[in-house]
Order: sequence, then C-alpha cells, then structure tokens
Amino acid sequence: MGESNGAEYVSVGEVHSPRADNLRKVSVLPLVFLIFYEVSGGPFGVEDSVGAAGPLLALVGFLVFPLIWSVPEALITAEMGTMFPENGGYVVWVSSALGPFWGFQQGWMKWLSGVIDNALYPVLFLDYLKSAIPAVGGGLPRIIAVLVLTAVLTYMNYRGLTIVGNVAVALGIFSILPFVVMGIIGIPKVKPARWLEVDLHTVDWNLYLNTLFWNLNYWDSISTLAGEVKNPKKTLPKALFYALIFVVLAYFFPLLIGTGAMPLDRELWTDGYFSTIAKILGGVWLRWWIQAAAAMSNMGMFVAEMSSDSFQLLGMAERGMLPEFFAQRSRYGTPLVGIFFSASGVILLSWLSFQEIVAAENFLYCFGMILEFLAFVRLRVKQPAVPRPYKIPVGTIGAALMCVPPTILILVVLALSTLKVFLVSLAAIAIGLALYPGLKYIEKKGWLKFSSSADLPDLHGPQRSSDSLIDEPVLRT
Repeated sequence: MGESNGAEYVSVGEVHSPRADNLRKVSVLPLVFLIFYEVSGGPFGVEDSVGAAGPLLALVGFLVFPLIWSVPEALITAEMGTMFPENGGYVVWVSSALGPFWGFQQGWMKWLSGVIDNALYPVLFLDYLKSAIPAVGGGLPRIIAVLVLTAVLTYMNYRGLTIVGNVAVALGIFSILPFVVMGIIGIPKVKPARWLEVDLHTVDWNLYLNTLFWNLNYWDSISTLAGEVKNPKKTLPKALFYALIFVVLAYFFPLLIGTGAMPLDRELWTDGYFSTIAKILGGVWLRWWIQAAAAMSNMGMFVAEMSSDSFQLLGMAERGMLPEFFAQRSRYGTPLVGIFFSASGVILLSWLSFQEIVAAENFLYCFGMILEFLAFVRLRVKQPAVPRPYKIPVGTIGAALMCVPPTILILVVLALSTLKVFLVSLAAIAIGLALYPGLKYIEKKGWLKFSSSADLPDLHGPQRSSDSLIDEPVLRT
C-alpha cells in the first residue's frame, strides 16, 4: 500500500505520561473491527442501491466506488495518521496545514457529522426490535428505550477503549456469519444473468449515490484515537488495509447472492430486504439471525462512532482548541467530558428522520473531506522533508491527482442535496464559524482555562530546516 520508515514521532499516545502509558493500547484486530464499524457495520442498508439502480449498477458501484473514494481516503488516513499519531486526527492535520481556525472548523463539522450519524443507531436498533416488542414502535416507551439504550452504550464507552474494541470484534463476527451461511445456502440458486439487469432510464441517482457514499465513508474517523493505538505507525496502515478488504467483501458477497438468487423486483429492495431473502433461502431461523445481527450491528456502530467523536474532543482540548476540562480522562482513560457531550448530542438529534440524518451528515462530511484533501496536498508541498512513517508512493503531483476523483464525487453529492438539507447544513457551518472567535474571547477573558499539552510538537511555531516532527529533545517543552 505504501512506503514505511522507522521515524519515531512525538504524540500524546507515545509520550511518557502516566495517564497514557499506564493504559492498554488497541492492537490490530480490535482496530480492524473498530474501522469496520466506523465505515460499515455490515450490508444492512445497502439494499437501497438495488432498488435505486438495479443489480448491475449496485454490484459495479460497490466495486468501483471504493476505488474512487474509499482507497484514497484510507491511504490519506494511513499517511496523515502516522505522521500525526495523536488524538484529534484530522483536526491536527488541517491545523498543521491551514492553521488553527480551519482546524477548529474541521473539528466542529466532523464532530457534528459523527454525532448526527450516531443519533441514527439507537433508532434503527429499535426499528428492528419492534417486530418482537411492538411497544417500542412509538410514544413514551420508545423515548424511554432510546434513552436507556443510549445510556447503556455510553457507559460501555466510558469503561474503556479496549472493551469497546473487544465488543466490536464479537459483534462483527456475529453480524457477518449469517450472510456467510446465506451465501452457502444460496449459491446453488444463483442465476448469473440476473446480475446484468439494468435500466438507466429509471435510475434514482440521488438515492444510489447517497447509499454508496453513506456506506463507504468515514475511513478517517479512526485517526481521532490514534494516540490510543499500540505502535500506530505500523498498526494503523495494516488495520486500514485489512478493514478495506473486509468492508468491500461484506457488501459485495451478500449483494451477489441476493441479486443472483432472487428474481428482480426493485420495489422490494429497501432496508431490511436481506432478512426476507434469508427466510426464502434458509427459513425463519436465518431471518431471525439476520435481524438480530442487524440490531447488534447498530450497537457496534454506536460505540465505535462515539469513541472517535469523544477522543476527537479530547485531542482538540490537548491542542488548546477547547477548554481544558475536555481533556479530562476517567479512571479508565476515556474522555469523560467528550463522552458526555457526544451522548447529549445523540439524544437531542434522535428525533430526526433517517433520510434527514443521512443527507445532513453527508453534507457536513463532504465539507470536512475537502479540508482534509487540501491539508494532505499542502503538507506534501509545505513539509516534503518531514519523515512519514507510512507514505503513499506518489509524488506531490500524484497526491493532488489522487484527490481529484473523490473531490468531483463530493461536488456531485453536494449538488444533489435538497434545499432543506443545504440550509440546515449552512446554519451548522455558520455556528462553527462563530464558535471559534467566541471561544477565543472566553479564553482571553479567562472565564475558562485553555492549555496545550506540553507533550505535543508545536504545529505552527518555527521549525528547524528539516521541518521535522520527529522525537528529539528540542521539541519537548
């Protein structure tokens, strides 16, 4: 995937700090499943791609789209995440390249996008559960269920990232196994000619592209907890590579079996149709297994997303972008205040509909990704001599060209947004633009304490001729 060297970087996750060094770090396998849940969680929700465009475009989409979007994003995350192996991730990248103002805007948009995304999962979990417990389908029982479920999953995040990682592994295996079984049962019934069905005149391009985009983004989210990873300069690129293969197979194989084994009726291909296919191919027991897997997958996505969101706030506080209390850790090493704020945001936004959630988070996410691409290219130009433990094997021009296809895709997604989503998203961006000077004013007045961790390298101060961020005494203050 790229080049690697042995440079040792100063970061909050690797310095000799009691609060960091005494905690267990995340290894490759849990990290793979955390990335899996940040990005995917399984093939739940990809059914709309067939309903929108038919089998051929759905299958081609989940093979081609990763090359246009997922691979560049994962490669950039690997390079930048090992260049800055600290909590905060993409906020630190953008701050280093474009300055703290834009770094803060990146943090605001990405955090809000993540919280909006996370508000979806308790709701989807209850949607699967209501077939067995109709009472949670609406009204006060549903509200109570959302609150209780959010509290339980939030407590899991509070107890530690290693617990979250181990839970992600267990839930991931449980969620994927029924599709392996469905595939084995369904292979004899597959008719390859069904894969080629397409009608370009009836394609819903907005739904098709949003489905692909929503199911194949967020590769950069894992960067916000890079400081909690064991030997991130080697572990992070490996985990991203394995997770990329895992995610593509987890989408493509069930689609291949489902579209090949069933006669095409595009109206039936909506959320949850895989459970119907499972019943037809394997029986009621397989349907229940897939429904249970879907419910558990939402739990996995919730805890993974909250981990990234809360550690991002901790990383921003350690860079002096947020008040110092955001850097406070629990006795389990987890970002106490960040978890509280992220959980509060989830509860406040859980009333939104599925379509509004997906559209709003995609819009904000797109703006954040544009800043990441700019930061990636600018750092290649501005600091070409800085050692990168993992480096994409292309030059500066190649790095810029690599960002062109996903940028075009971003512009298409933004152009297809509805006016309501556009206005709501612009309002959210405007809040971020006002928050930064507001926090600076609070800091100037001394109403809240802001401080940067002395263990982190200076992103904006004068650097030596090599512009190196490597671990040397001159950089430790």
